[in-house]
Amino acid sequence: MSSHADSKPWTVPALAEAKRNGDKLVMLTAYDAGFARVLDANGVDLILIGDSLGMVVQGQDSTLPVTVADVVYHTTAVSRVLQRALLVADLPFGADATPERALDASLQLLRAGAEMVKIEGAGFKLDIIRHLVEREIPVCSHLGLTPQSVLRLGGYKVQGRGEAGELLRRQAREVAEAGASLLVLECVPTPLAAQVTAESSIPTIGIGAGPGCDGQVLVLHDFLGLDSGHRRPKFVKDFLAEGGSVAGAVRAYTDAVRAGTFPDAEHAYAS
Repeated sequence: MSSHADSKPWTVPALAEAKRNGDKLVMLTAYDAGFARVLDANGVDLILIGDSLGMVVQGQDSTLPVTVADVVYHTTAVSRVLQRALLVADLPFGADATPERALDASLQLLRAGAEMVKIEGAGFKLDIIRHLVEREIPVCSHLGLTPQSVLRLGGYKVQGRGEAGELLRRQAREVAEAGASLLVLECVPTPLAAQVTAESSIPTIGIGAGPGCDGQVLVLHDFLGLDSGHRRPKFVKDFLAEGGSVAGAVRAYTDAVRAGTFPDAEHAYAS
């Protein structure tokens, strides 16, 4: 069980403290007040308004059509009911194309109730991260499989294999140096994610990145075993079948993440 008091709201500095203490961070996506209330009451530490809403809520083929207004709408709904969890919101495709656009979108999200924004990628995004952090906007970075890059990547594939692993390690250092407070690693081989986590000065949150990360995240609909109309990734586990109810599923997930039993080898990529 996390040492962070259940009634104490999460803050950005508390995330770094959790990493130092070896406490696993539990994260799930949510898109409305009803589910957010259940997640918040049953031990979830961070809630992400993911641009995954394009695929699981709107029925889109990818996350690319999602707009800032879409994320603002769902952020507003979720933020109204949270008592404990820290709320992170995605900057959707194109919203972080320039520092000015990223700042404008981030301000909208913070005014809607977000406490941190998530940015995919490194490279020129390092300047975006610095621009936001210098203006007191906390940033979560996202490396590995970045869904907004699906057209360039040619699909949803494991990232960081072979020589690409060194690039990902470098990018992880760079986003932390740019000022990111949190790092999501998606679809990364377990050994690489564990190495990045060990080297990282900021907490890592894995999704298909093995148990060696400082925390885990899943998309709500995947976690509940709902058919989103897309192929189910290997790293997804149906916790509703195990928990018997939504609240029970959340408790089963939080317990498994904190105990280090999820993800296991069946729900991760060995290499």
